Amino acid sequence: MDNVSVVNIFILSGLNETNNYRLTLFTLTLLYYCVILFLNISLILIIILDENLHEPMYILLCSFCINGLYGTTGFFPKFLLDLLTSSQQISYEGCLLQAFVMYSFACCDLSILAVMAYDRYLAICRPLHYHSVMSKRRLSQLICFSWLTPFCVFSVNVLLTSRLKLCRFKIQSLFCVNWMIVKLACADADTVSNNIVAYFAIFIFMFHGFFIIWTYMHLISTCVRSKDDRVKFMQTCLPHLTSLIVFAVAVLFDLMYMRFGSTDLPQSLQNFFAIEFLLIPPLMNPVIYGFKLTKIRNRIILGFVHVKRK
Repeated sequence: MDNVSVVNIFILSGLNETNNYRLTLFTLTLLYYCVILFLNISLILIIILDENLHEPMYILLCSFCINGLYGTTGFFPKFLLDLLTSSQQISYEGCLLQAFVMYSFACCDLSILAVMAYDRYLAICRPLHYHSVMSKRRLSQLICFSWLTPFCVFSVNVLLTSRLKLCRFKIQSLFCVNWMIVKLACADADTVSNNIVAYFAIFIFMFHGFFIIWTYMHLISTCVRSKDDRVKFMQTCLPHLTSLIVFAVAVLFDLMYMRFGSTDLPQSLQNFFAIEFLLIPPLMNPVIYGFKLTKIRNRIILGFVHVKRK
């Protein structure tokens, strides 16, 4: 039996109960997506155009916002199109691409948060060595690491999924997820290699999580002993910690729903749990950093003053 898919089109069934208010949902979703685009692009441009913000912390924040644009672009345009059509279809190749984007976006967020935690650890716990350790070359390496690790891991994951022979075509979701595609495999399909790579990915990103916890243990123990370090922690680490908590809660809800979610729940609530990690972090992160980081806040205020004078 050839190990190739017999499915060319997938049906996404997450919108089956929204026929009566799709236009309203389309309008609200479009406005929400535009706000996400505006906030993230504004923060990226502020950091790029202001040379005073060309520091590791702000460059990592810029990378964080770019990832937010990457992930939401993998979902919202297709979702908006589905709201305007009667049948929510996606091609086999498009589904694999969307699955890759969803996974790599979420794990890239965690990788960037880990690098940002390392940056704050150096700035507060080892300030005398900060500039020598966090050089431009090291910063470039860390950014490449935070992007390439998820991309490489999930490229392999999706490639293995593409080799499976599929016998079903209906996905009970608003978007494509790799494990849902694997579940559509025929009974005689070999998914062992998929599971091995999945567990390997879980191990890698659990290590990211443990590294962040270890970093914050050192940060907190250092800041307790010094008033200046406490001020620095509140100014620069609190936004990062808030982003981390928002990300963790959103992903935890998604994982708990995938593992223990009940089909008895209303479809709208199931959909919210499924896309929460695409709704909240990409909107909250630029707001949190824009208001909390002094240099960015001052740059935004100066921009508004300049526009008002004109």
